[in-house]
Amino acid sequence: MQSIPVDTSRLGVLRCAVAPEVKISNYETGEVKKDREGNPVWTVGVLVRQDGRRASVIEVAVTGEPKGIEEGTALAITGLEAFAWSMGERHGISFRAAALTPLPATSGAKGGER
Repeated sequence: MQSIPVDTSRLGVLRCAVAPEVKISNYETGEVKKDREGNPVWTVGVLVRQDGRRASVIEVAVTGEPKGIEEGTALAITGLEAFAWSMGERHGISFRAAALTPLPATSGAKGGER
């Protein structure tokens, strides 16, 4: 699976839409998904809104629990990559990041907008 680097500076406002959740690899057993080094993988729903466009929510996977992130938090994303995938007749794009970091709320900006 080939990774495609994503230029986050062109994505506009990035905000947590769904708080971090551990990613489950097997729902029947509750097994947590792990990366190649055995660290747990977490997912965060990220709201993306470019100027003049509708908002979209993408699910971003990251190794280890992201700290200080809750719904509504403005985010910085480091090392965002997209991956095209297909399984039978299903297909899509998944996203992985090296890190998700909460941005400090700016004074005078509604809800910490950048």
